Amino acid sequence: MKLSHFFIDRPIFAIAISVVTVLLGCIAFLLLPVAQFPEITPPTILVTAQYPGADPQTLAEEVAQPIEQQVNGVENMLYMSSESAADGTMQLTVTFK
Repeated sequence: MKLSHFFIDRPIFAIAISVVTVLLGCIAFLLLPVAQFPEITPPTILVTAQYPGADPQTLAEEVAQPIEQQVNGVENMLYMSSESAADGTMQLTVTFK
């Protein structure tokens, strides 16, 4: 006798097993611990500026420093970092909570 015929001939038994399986699944769903959510990358803003022909030192003093002073202390800011390149570009990365 095949297993499928066993449950076809006994539908009440098949329903009872299905109900017990669903109930056990619901109980397990409620009792199993939930793993902590993975850390999400904090929001980041990238500010770019160009000063054609300027060397990195001039760019840092004349462009990056005033922008950093204005951005410093913004609400919910975690940290910031800036880079001045030899091609006259500056990037300021600001990370928030």
